[in-house]
Amino acid sequence: MDTSHHDLSTLFAQLGLPSSDREIKNFIKKHKNLQDDIRLDQAPFWNAAQARFLQEAILEDADWAEVVDQLDTSLRH
Repeated sequence: MDTSHHDLSTLFAQLGLPSSDREIKNFIKKHKNLQDDIRLDQAPFWNAAQARFLQEAILEDADWAEVVDQLDTSLRH
């Protein structure tokens, strides 16, 4: 069982993206205003592996689901 702490920084690292606070803020700023009719995992800025990870995190209600939801909310407002 994975008991590690999951936050935006660890999610970005898991996705293979730069994960400093500044880099996360820049990513969110760049991709903000994701349309409501597009699921997070279907956003055009993910590669196939990233999209699959995000989809599985939500579908399986995995330990990552809460932070993935946080990212989703951040990209829509």
